[in-house]
Amino acid sequence: MCESCGCGDEALVPVEVQHRILAVNDQTARHTRSHFEELGVLALNLMGSPGSGKTALLEATARLAKGRLRLGALSGDLATDRDAARLRAAGIPALEITTGSACHLDAELVHRALHDFPWKELDLLVIENVGNLVCPAVYDLGQAANVVALSVTEGEDKPLKYPVMFRKADLVLVTKIDLLPHLPDIRLEAIADSLSRVMPSPVMLPVSARTGEGMGAWLDWLAARRASTHPSESHAAATAHSHARVPSHS
Repeated sequence: MCESCGCGDEALVPVEVQHRILAVNDQTARHTRSHFEELGVLALNLMGSPGSGKTALLEATARLAKGRLRLGALSGDLATDRDAARLRAAGIPALEITTGSACHLDAELVHRALHDFPWKELDLLVIENVGNLVCPAVYDLGQAANVVALSVTEGEDKPLKYPVMFRKADLVLVTKIDLLPHLPDIRLEAIADSLSRVMPSPVMLPVSARTGEGMGAWLDWLAARRASTHPSESHAAATAHSHARVPSHS
């Protein structure tokens, strides 16, 4: 049961209590964000369902960007450190945040974890949120951008069923596209259409951590976001992500 957002409660947390919780959370997030911005560390909130491929994506990112990108991760889970252990095995400095009953990370959990993590030495810090398509979207963690991993195995209509998550996303990575030949009823065009209905500025990148397909575009997107925190970096990198936009639904 999540005590802060009310998930699973017989009676939801009163609105005024939730507003107070979020106000404190947002204050901590602003404080954390100021530190990231001061040192030029790009922080991302990586969200998605359990099994959407978040950890595999980071493993593949580390392989492809080795020597070019100092990547680290905070990995949230209810009960284990398995994802963080996988990331460390892939050469990514990683620290687990075990939430117990909470179905999401919050700014205080992230802020405390940073005290025991060498984040100042990184170019990119990925906060791998708890697997959930609802609550993580509500909590600001101090990140510069929200990235949602959506596996092709989850179906074409998830953006329509969970609009808050996708409405707040800066980028949606459609993962496990190597499985599309085995999913004749799933079309990338239909996923793009669903995203165009809920995202204010829809941006979608199909990727496969297994084959590497689409990962170059993902690295280009990261370079563009990093360029915004490092103005001296290539202007070309800052515009690379424009090719990934999904046409608006009409």
